[in-house]
Amino acid sequence: MGTPVHLEVDTAAVDAFATAFPDDAVAAPGLREDALEELAVLAPHRARVLDRFAALVAARAGYTSTRTFFTPRAETWEERFAADGPVYAAAVARMGVGAGQTVVDLGCGTGRALPALRAGVGDKGVVLGVDVTAAMLDAAARHGRDELAALLLADACHLPLPSGSVDGIFSAGLINHLPEPAPALGEWARVTAPGGTLLLFHPSGRVERAARHGRPLDPDDPLAETNLRPALDAAGWRLAHYEDARHHFLARAVRVG
Repeated sequence: MGTPVHLEVDTAAVDAFATAFPDDAVAAPGLREDALEELAVLAPHRARVLDRFAALVAARAGYTSTRTFFTPRAETWEERFAADGPVYAAAVARMGVGAGQTVVDLGCGTGRALPALRAGVGDKGVVLGVDVTAAMLDAAARHGRDELAALLLADACHLPLPSGSVDGIFSAGLINHLPEPAPALGEWARVTAPGGTLLLFHPSGRVERAARHGRPLDPDDPLAETNLRPALDAAGWRLAHYEDARHHFLARAVRVG
């Protein structure tokens, strides 16, 4: 149930109502004067609600564009990139996760890293696969990845996880899809215990990806070392290794504090 509240009403709207419904206006003497008093009381609350609603719409616009891109591709994503399995496993091995730990694959897609993450933490560990696109998680489940990890539909920038509850985060290609990478790195630091690991990965290097899309390297790329290192420092990470090779990108950071 809900109560309709027209926060958008102002004096012009009250005048328009009175003009459109003169009989009702006559039956309510002092309508405009009372409305002015009530609108003055409502004004600060209206501004707060509408500002929050505008912020919500702006935030969801980012999710919408991501889902619009990935949803129609989810059905064939695994087949298109089936050969990437070994490189994902090799990247996960660089994280150094151990038995019994809790690890998260952020932006997991169809879950290509989940088998290696599960192998790393063993049967007693916890593996979470997080993605904002339901179709990708459905595809992961069709490929049996839901038997290796708990699949969670969630925003990687606002994780429903307690602070310090994670030992390792794996993220392949997600940073470049985020409208604001810096706050995301801060959120990932929040959920990671001190000494925990963040591994940023892509099966193609930055130069190769730029060439594939017919554009030069972007100096504002959040994965460029000159941008990534200070962003990690500010978020509570220490960049331990940076590798931008032709056929892959890999950066490993450690949670400080």
